Amino acid sequence: MTTVPPAVTTEQAPPGAGKPAAKSGGSFLAKAWLVTAALSVAGSLLGLVRDQALAHFFGAGTDTDAFLVAWTIPELAATLLIEDGLAFFLVPAFSLALARRADDAAGDPVRALVRASLPRMSLWFTAASLVLMAAAPYVVALLAPGLPDRQAAVDCTRLTATCAFTFGLTGYCSAALRAHQRFVAPATVYVAYNAAIITALFVLAAPWGVRAAAAGVAVGGALMVVAQAPSLWRELRRGRGPTAVPAAAGPVAAATLQTAIIWTVLLFALCRQSQVLIERFLASSLPAGAISHLNYAQKVAQMPMVLSLMLCTVTFPVVARALAAGETERARDRVERDVVLAGCVVLLGTAAVIASAPALIELLFQRGAFTARDTATTASVMRVYALGLLGHTLVGALARAHFSLARTTWIPCCTMFTGIVTTAGIGFLTVGTWGVHGIAAANATGICVSALLLLRGMGPDTVPIRTRRLAGQLGRLVAAAGGATALGALCEERVGQPALAVLASGAVVTVSFVLLGLLLRAQPWPSALRHVTGKLRHAR
Repeated sequence: MTTVPPAVTTEQAPPGAGKPAAKSGGSFLAKAWLVTAALSVAGSLLGLVRDQALAHFFGAGTDTDAFLVAWTIPELAATLLIEDGLAFFLVPAFSLALARRADDAAGDPVRALVRASLPRMSLWFTAASLVLMAAAPYVVALLAPGLPDRQAAVDCTRLTATCAFTFGLTGYCSAALRAHQRFVAPATVYVAYNAAIITALFVLAAPWGVRAAAAGVAVGGALMVVAQAPSLWRELRRGRGPTAVPAAAGPVAAATLQTAIIWTVLLFALCRQSQVLIERFLASSLPAGAISHLNYAQKVAQMPMVLSLMLCTVTFPVVARALAAGETERARDRVERDVVLAGCVVLLGTAAVIASAPALIELLFQRGAFTARDTATTASVMRVYALGLLGHTLVGALARAHFSLARTTWIPCCTMFTGIVTTAGIGFLTVGTWGVHGIAAANATGICVSALLLLRGMGPDTVPIRTRRLAGQLGRLVAAAGGATALGALCEERVGQPALAVLASGAVVTVSFVLLGLLLRAQPWPSALRHVTGKLRHAR
């Protein structure tokens, strides 16, 4: 069993206090990010094992197609209810309630918020699940009208429809725990989820067929709730104040969860998710394999973005708590540091991905039916797609800053819609000439447009970050990443064996990125260097 650092999973309240102080120090956030990253990587690896088990039992035939149609519901539910949607308005709502508790507000605003929101939202989650179960034949007909085995898809859809309820509760628990700065339980949800699907496949595949995978989705969703509920219950029990709802608690809870706030968040998440739908729609007109090339390229290229946004996920409650307490400058400094650090991580990953793309794709996928031609196409597509990784990261980081205000803002939704229109327009214009490369270029352009508009929208009414200063720091990091990419690509071309090429290119990219960053005085290198030297002087 892995031992979790005590700073991240504190289980005891401070002596004589029912309201734990907010932790926002660098040491705590670093430990929280490391634990979150480790557990997220474990969940991703189990996801790979899940896909391998599905391929082992059912291959790539009609059974797998039936399950993948039903799999659309958990994919959409994860985006709306766990990763983006609920978190963007529940974390600020709980942060505001925690700030009121710290200010000695009457009663316990946190419990009041739970009483005002959880029963009502649970009813909505339940209704959504029941509607999806009843409408499963129509959902399958809409998503895949030409599917050969429609009945299997309908059965799988009815099983996966339960995730509208379980994912909703999972997202609620995750948001509440992160607002309390408890990150371990939320990070374990995909470990439990994928483990349940893998177990169901090995136990039930023989008698139930592909429906076993859908049953695993249903059980895994329930385990995601079970993994977090005890931690949330302990946090709520620590809250002070009477159990009755005070007179002012109802309006406060209602103010933090306005309908307009919820709609702005959900529409933003839907717009962001629609990028994948646009890409697959455009790629469906190309020769066979185009969708697969885009899918493989995205799955590999997105890993640096996922790692970079974990930092923003950890610090999102810190920003929301600071804004709820009226500490605008502290929130601004935190957002600026997060954007620079996330940009640093994603640009380093982007440089490594672009430099070693051919060797990396060959190492990961070139076996069996995946030919050398597939490797060349996927690697070139991945290089184009990776050009938008900084834009994806900025959208994720800046959207959290906008939504941390706990009030209605249409800026993220409008900017994301503009980016989607840009993606669709460029894609339609270029897909006939450039094929999958045109689709990848449209994605990169559209998300960069959204990122620039979100950055421009940060002002006095949101988090007043210093835009020019931030843009200058990111520009120096981009220059360092460009130089590192060129050196890493030269190294990759000179090493024949794929594994050695990936390792050598990665080492060259990392060292050159750090050295060029120091030469250009790009943040966070100077501050990190001063921090290390200060620690060494203190140790001496």
